[in-house]
Amino acid sequence: MTRILVIDDHPLIRRGAVDVLSEGFPGSEIGEASSPAEAMVSLWAGTWNLVVLDISLPGRSGIDLLREIKSARPGIPVLMFSAHPEAQFSTRTLRAGASGYLTKNSPPTMLVQAAQQIMKGGKFISPAAAEMLVSELQLDSSKPLHEQLSDREYDVMLRIAGGSSVGQIAEVMNLSVKTVSTYRTRILAKMGLKNNAEMTHYALRNKLIE
Repeated sequence: MTRILVIDDHPLIRRGAVDVLSEGFPGSEIGEASSPAEAMVSLWAGTWNLVVLDISLPGRSGIDLLREIKSARPGIPVLMFSAHPEAQFSTRTLRAGASGYLTKNSPPTMLVQAAQQIMKGGKFISPAAAEMLVSELQLDSSKPLHEQLSDREYDVMLRIAGGSSVGQIAEVMNLSVKTVSTYRTRILAKMGLKNNAEMTHYALRNKLIE
């Protein structure tokens, strides 16, 4: 029996993904988890053919959970399922061990196609993400400034560039204001930027935010 675990903290989106996968894989078992803690309990409780993982989870980055899944159960393929466009996270998640990246505004049939392809041992990326990967391979050794950031720093950078305050970021990411401020200081130093306005300008110029 095909067993797929869907990890997403939004009930409506999670239910939609479950329904699409149930229809695409008749007779399969589709499990659900709404948090990283529930996800790890489910992962250890049984054998799964695929994990569909939201990149934005309460209190923890989906990329962090991806790394833990690949460390604990390296044989389970993971499809990242995200509201963020490919430009923001696709290459980063693929380097972290994901077998595919799909945006939540994709047609339902594409979720089934991605799941089929990955469970056969392949990878799944959209044409836009594939083009970005090729472009990265063609670049010289000097990587874009944001590639120097850790996953957590990168997440904080995108949130600041998107207009969120340090306090708002701390609440969403379940961190202290002091910790987020420390991340901000590191980001500015690593990227050679002076303030939030320059950070926003950089993110817009590099099409990391819209």
